[in-house]
Amino acid sequence: MRLYHVSDQSGIQLFEPRPAPYPGVGVTEDVVWAVDEDHLRNYLLPRDCPRVTFYASEQSDPSDIETLIGPGGVGCVVAIESHWLPRIQNECLYRYEFDPSGFAVLDEGAGYYVSRRPVAPLSETKIDDILGVLLEHDVELRIMASLWELREAVINSTLQFSIIRMKNARPPLKGIEAFYPLP
Repeated sequence: MRLYHVSDQSGIQLFEPRPAPYPGVGVTEDVVWAVDEDHLRNYLLPRDCPRVTFYASEQSDPSDIETLIGPGGVGCVVAIESHWLPRIQNECLYRYEFDPSGFAVLDEGAGYYVSRRPVAPLSETKIDDILGVLLEHDVELRIMASLWELREAVINSTLQFSIIRMKNARPPLKGIEAFYPLP
């Protein structure tokens, strides 16, 4: 197993435990966060970029797969807002690899792992072409004007999903109250 952390900062020599990004993730103490290789695709975007990512599991309803994923046999869909595209094309990221021995699984479906101790990375890789690297991970990239209706459809489906940084998304057309509570 390989574990990673993606950052917009280069040269991190030691990752110190930090509080959970928001309440409700099941972590009360400070931890170092990592993601497994299968879910790395969810983090190959600038930190604050809102995104809806989803894929089929063995338990997914075929009609959800047909409606939300569609034809093409893609492993995962990553949807972003269109106004983020120039930033994604002009920024770079840094992928850090960790020794998995000090980590415990927090959420296997999301690929989240945590360590309660500081962690020195094994390596750092600069990612200059975010879109190119993202597409190497069997991803269909959807660029949309708004993510809100897709978010609701995915949440109410049988697909596996990860919804990240929606607080940074443009407000939904119907009004933010229609999607309360926000993540």
